[in-house]
Amino acid sequence: MSEPPLIVQADGTVLLETWHADYEAARDRLARFAALEKSPEYVHFYRITPISIWNAAALGESAADTLAWLEAGARYPIAAPVLAQIADWFRRYGLLRLTAAGADRLALECEDDDVRSELADEARLDELLTFEDDGRMTLPASARGELKRLLLAIGYPVEDRAGYADGERLAVTLRQRTRAGVRFGLRDYQRAAAAAFHAGGSELGGCGVVVLPCGAGKTVVGIAAMSLLGTNTLVLTTNTVAVRQWQSELLDKTELGPDDIGEYTGDRKEIRPVTIATYQMLTHRKGKVEEFTHLGLFDRGGFGLVIYDEVHLLPAPVFRATAGIQARRRLGLTATLVREDGRQDEVFSLIGPKRFEVPWRELERSGYLATARCTEVRVPLGDERGARYGLASARAQIRIAADNEQKLDVTGALLELHRGDRVLVIGQYLEQLRRLATVFGLPLITGQTPNQERERLFAAFKSGELERLIVSKVGNFAIDLPDANVAIQVSGTFGSRQEEAQRLGRVLRPKQGGGTAHFYTVVSADTREQEFALKRQLFLTEQGYGYAIVTADEVLELARAAREARA
Repeated sequence: MSEPPLIVQADGTVLLETWHADYEAARDRLARFAALEKSPEYVHFYRITPISIWNAAALGESAADTLAWLEAGARYPIAAPVLAQIADWFRRYGLLRLTAAGADRLALECEDDDVRSELADEARLDELLTFEDDGRMTLPASARGELKRLLLAIGYPVEDRAGYADGERLAVTLRQRTRAGVRFGLRDYQRAAAAAFHAGGSELGGCGVVVLPCGAGKTVVGIAAMSLLGTNTLVLTTNTVAVRQWQSELLDKTELGPDDIGEYTGDRKEIRPVTIATYQMLTHRKGKVEEFTHLGLFDRGGFGLVIYDEVHLLPAPVFRATAGIQARRRLGLTATLVREDGRQDEVFSLIGPKRFEVPWRELERSGYLATARCTEVRVPLGDERGARYGLASARAQIRIAADNEQKLDVTGALLELHRGDRVLVIGQYLEQLRRLATVFGLPLITGQTPNQERERLFAAFKSGELERLIVSKVGNFAIDLPDANVAIQVSGTFGSRQEEAQRLGRVLRPKQGGGTAHFYTVVSADTREQEFALKRQLFLTEQGYGYAIVTADEVLELARAAREARA
């Protein structure tokens, strides 16, 4: 009998051996309450944190089950302080509760006298909390978000049961057939996700995050939540293209009409029962010291629900606005709660805990996502570029590696290998993308492309008129290209795990007749770009995806053989 697969260290790090027979089962179980930090070939490093435990607790995990599983799977005895720390984090979830106290005040309830004493001694809470003569702790309703944020920083998550404004009533009826006559119904996990959020809405107050892979229909989950709550809704999303995709989905899958749905962007300023705005609009201001121009939108329109699409991208100023609108129900939608700015705690305290999540590979096995093959192609720098790389600063090295001209040949070879496929080429640097567009004669979409032209090119790709398209980082999220089955990533944002997940998501929608999706990331070998690529892959590794490593020469040889076979 083999030894157990886990090694739990004294600092809370958990090592999982990838060669172990129980690796996949252990990985899936560990991912419920720990975050992957490093993934070398033979052993993966996870870390257990307060937020990871509190999100697990919100999904129904218990201290007893978690600790029992860890101890059963650990090769060596776990240090008592580690077990005690995990148990204490679980204990803290649910200790503090916010309830309504009347007259624009809320009560912070706590049955633990030691915790109450700790809060009374915490100077940061002095201006928010009032300790009444009868022993109650109360606060102004307007301080609801700020108190939750501070308490989380102190180490205490808050269950918010203070109630929410209902907003103006709006019937959102789901269609049984889309406008094109195609049968429509919620998938089982979409229904479960909306129900999990709604259960939080009725019992714990209506806030939280649904985590589903790109291509799994997060927009449909948002629409289902709107149908369950039946209230005017504000949807915040990433860009104008995404705004119009939400409009299209709402018209396609509900009985709402065009007059019910408003667009609040740089082009239009419509406030209607369902209003869809961009984060950019909400963070707009005329000068650095001016107030944000459009944050007042939260208080207009009778909104009882705010949906934060791609909540992992929520800008910091919107966090501040969120702190002030805690009386409205809040639903965050995302493929990953990873934030490169470290603000996962802000999402937890101000939007809410994780209410629902399904592992990516589980949806793949069920046929809801395409089977994906991930490949990292390592390209040499060449003598001249290698010499420049060696003399450059650390920051300049990143650009020199990312802009490697030898990536042109590799990209051409991959395009050759995938003739007849629907290919997206995605990158970070505009000069590099323009060069690719010129060399291969392909259309390019960047942040500078007018919205009308973006929509035209996306529509041409969806219809099959275009089979290949180059996109900058505007293609990371909120584009609906269901037939794309190959993505070639030629450069990225340093080590962004969320970006890697979003880009893979562009090709994960299931294809007619099945078929495998391919995701290539092209990196310069033995450079900082290769190091960043390893970090970028962390989230997808946690989800069960592996990366095959191939060389540029191998890809070029395969393309040459393909050409000869067609000749």
